[in-house]
Amino acid sequence: MRYSETVRVPAERLGVIVGRNGRVRKRVQTLTNVKIEVNPEGTVTITSPEKTEDPVLAWKARDMIRAMARGFSPKRALSLIDEDTRLVVISLRDAVGTSPNQLKRVAGRIIGENGRTRRAIEEITETKISVYGRTVSVIGADPGLEFSSRAIGMLIGGAPHGTVYRYLEKMRREMNRQKTELWEEDF
Repeated sequence: MRYSETVRVPAERLGVIVGRNGRVRKRVQTLTNVKIEVNPEGTVTITSPEKTEDPVLAWKARDMIRAMARGFSPKRALSLIDEDTRLVVISLRDAVGTSPNQLKRVAGRIIGENGRTRRAIEEITETKISVYGRTVSVIGADPGLEFSSRAIGMLIGGAPHGTVYRYLEKMRREMNRQKTELWEEDF
């Protein structure tokens, strides 16, 4: 069965998806065995061949395109090829409405002073975060992806930064405990 999907992309991000001499688009096509057509009006169509060995690869291609459209670099977006890595896109508009001042305030809370809050969330949860337009996007694997999404939700909801940092430290200990258990199971 053939898979085809069209993804809307901001015009200023089309060049990132194509890349110099079409390199990024070709790399996504090679990794995922799909055909990608970029329309200058702001849409990208992803089509898988009739007979594909792995239909999940078309979804991975879609997520790579969506990640680049939401502000991630091609290198970070291509990390989605890993089967454990996923993309989560959180709409700020759904949470705070359409007021430009509210959107800017909430985006500023997530980024933090000089990017400190975003960096802390990324380092503790082993994820990558992009605040672009009216969305916050996260690339990562569980459980870090879940923890970072929850921390971002807390910031959107107005929780004090200190509360979010304490939550993240607690989650770091939990992640370390889980890693230790996995490591001990191997022996």
